[in-house]
Amino acid sequence: MKVHLGDNVLVRTGKYRGKTGKVIRIYPKQNRIVVEKINIRTRHIKKQPGKPGERIQYEAPMDASNVMVLAPESGKPSRIGYVKLENGKKQRILKKFPNEHLTTDKDTKRTKKR
Repeated sequence: MKVHLGDNVLVRTGKYRGKTGKVIRIYPKQNRIVVEKINIRTRHIKKQPGKPGERIQYEAPMDASNVMVLAPESGKPSRIGYVKLENGKKQRILKKFPNEHLTTDKDTKRTKKR
């Protein structure tokens, strides 16, 4: 999955087209991401004995193909590519701005609890 946790992204399609936000959760197997303050849904909770009913708003997952990563310095959207470094590791780069490297931290990519 090319979009990682903590990336700033631009939404390309749908109701929130043109909005930007930070990726707060990823689901790599489903190729879905959750973006902060984007794709807000409302869940209605039925009242229980002793508790009133309520409406909870939450960010719903969206497909990762609906967003583009923003360049950290210029703030413009670009596709993601990879470059192999001398030590054999892969580094994410932006296709439009090959000189701007994106930081990669393997510990922050996964949100699944082990």
